[in-house]
Amino acid sequence: MKSKVRQNSSGYAACVAINRHFELMQRLLAFLRLGRLYFLIGGFVFNALGTVMALYRGASFDPRIFLWGQAAITATQLATHYSNDYFDLAADRANRTPTRWSGGSRVLPENLLPARTALFAAIGLSALPLIMGIVLAINLPDSPLVLPLILLALGLSWAYSVPPFRLHSRGLGEFTTAILVPGITTLVGFYLQSHHFELLPFLAAFPLACLQFTMLMMIEFPDADGDRFVGKNTLVVRLGGQRAALLHNIVLLIAYASLPILVLAGLPIQVALAALFTMPFAGWQMWRMSRGAWACPSAWNSLSFINLFLLIGTAILELLTFALLLGLS
Repeated sequence: MKSKVRQNSSGYAACVAINRHFELMQRLLAFLRLGRLYFLIGGFVFNALGTVMALYRGASFDPRIFLWGQAAITATQLATHYSNDYFDLAADRANRTPTRWSGGSRVLPENLLPARTALFAAIGLSALPLIMGIVLAINLPDSPLVLPLILLALGLSWAYSVPPFRLHSRGLGEFTTAILVPGITTLVGFYLQSHHFELLPFLAAFPLACLQFTMLMMIEFPDADGDRFVGKNTLVVRLGGQRAALLHNIVLLIAYASLPILVLAGLPIQVALAALFTMPFAGWQMWRMSRGAWACPSAWNSLSFINLFLLIGTAILELLTFALLLGLS
C-alpha cells in the first residue's frame, strides 16, 4: 500500500514538473513573440548598407566595431517593440481587425504575459545601447558623434509611443520612423566605419525613408478603428482612408521619382538603377490602393507584405550594388 502511495506521489510530482516546464516554455515563446523578432531584419540590412557604403568610400572594415554597432541597433529595436506593445495596449485591445503585420504582437491583449513584463523588458533593453554607445565612444575617440547618434535613436524610439510625447498620435510617428529606421540606422553603420559624415548615405537612405513611411501608413489602415477609439491619432486616423491612401501613393511615387535627382547629387547611377527593379511592384501597389484595396480587410495582409518587400528589397538591392561596385574598384 505504501509502495503504491509513493508511486502515485512520484507520478504526481513528475506531472507537476512537466506542467511547470510547459508553462515556462509557453511564457518564453510569448516573450519572444512580444519582441516581433522578424522586424529585426531591417536593422541588419540598413546597418550593412551603411557599412558597405563606408567601405566603398575607402574606409577599412572593423568587424568588432560593426558587431558592437549592430548589437546597439538590435537592442534599440527590441526595446522599441516591447515599449510600443506596453504603451499601445489600449489601442491593441480595441483593435478588432489585427493582421499578421499590424495590431501589435497580440501577446498582452491575449493576457499571455503581464503588461509589466513588456515595460521591464523595454527598460532593461534600453540600458544596452547606452552601454554599447559608451564602449564605442571610448574605442573611437575620433568619432565624437557615436554616442549622440545612439542616444538620438533611443530617444526617438521611446518618444514614438511613450507619454507625454506619443509622436504616433501627433501625426509625427510615420515621419519619425522614416528618419529612425532606414535613416539613422544607415548613418550609424556608415559613421562607425568611416568616422565622418558625407552626403552619400543620406542620398541612399532617402528613397528607403519614403518606403518606410508608406509601409507604416499601410500597417495603420487595419488599426484605424481601434486607434481612433482610444485617441491614437495616426496619419490614417487624421486624414481618413481616402486621403491617407492618396498620401501613401504620393510618397511611394516620390521614392522612385527622386532617383534621377539623387544621381545628380552623387548617388551612383548603378545603385539608382538597381532600386528601380522594385518599381513595378510599387506601381501595382499604387494601383491597388487607388482602387480602394486599403478598405478591404482581405487585402490588408498582402498590401502590408508588398510595402515591406519594397522597403527591404530595395535596401538589399542598394546593398548588393554597393558591394559589387566595391569589388570592381
